[in-house]
Amino acid sequence: MNKPHQLQRGFTLVEIAIVLVIVGLLLGGVLKGQELITSAKVRNLADQITSIGAAYHGFLDRYRQVPGDWPATPAAQAIPGVASGGNGNGRLDAVGGSEWTEPLAVWEQLARSGFMQGNYVGGNIAPLATQTDRAPRNTFNGFMLMTRSDDYLDVGTPSERQLLVLGRGVPVNVMRELDLKLDDGLPQTGALRQSVSSGAALGELAQSAAECVDSSVTPPVWNIAGNAQDCNGVMLY
Repeated sequence: MNKPHQLQRGFTLVEIAIVLVIVGLLLGGVLKGQELITSAKVRNLADQITSIGAAYHGFLDRYRQVPGDWPATPAAQAIPGVASGGNGNGRLDAVGGSEWTEPLAVWEQLARSGFMQGNYVGGNIAPLATQTDRAPRNTFNGFMLMTRSDDYLDVGTPSERQLLVLGRGVPVNVMRELDLKLDDGLPQTGALRQSVSSGAALGELAQSAAECVDSSVTPPVWNIAGNAQDCNGVMLY
């Protein structure tokens, strides 16, 4: 005697709708979470830029000297513990054949004077990835550097300017949001620019991946579609 066939029960439209709603909520939560993380990193980097700028100008106002450029001997008389400095010519540049002496002395003099936190020791060679006492790092672990150079994008020929290198490893979407928050949102104009992709005076630490910017349009824009993860920029003073 044949047994009656058992009916196979499928999902109802209501069940499918509930599943779709749950999936939508989960995806929305993930995207919102990523957005919040990105915004937090942008705020962190913006706060670093602002605090370093305040420290730099506060130092200028108190001592009437450019931090890092101030020679070590007179600087140590005013700021106990300072052991590095520059040539006192009023700008950050190469000293004794090393392009690193003054850019690294900046951080020691700012920290020893109490204008920023840290325990920096100066030096005359590029900081290594394992070193934590040469220069501050951004939220993506890239070294932040202060120098005077023309290693940034410009609509014409860039001129040498006092600037803060923001550090490598910044995703392009963070760089664009940071630019919108602090400046004009464009990598070639305003106070925040993209770093050059090659030939920087301070080498690779002051350079950016070329694909961070889309130069096929006018004016060039941050290349969000390219999703580059190793961007770098400068803040002009």
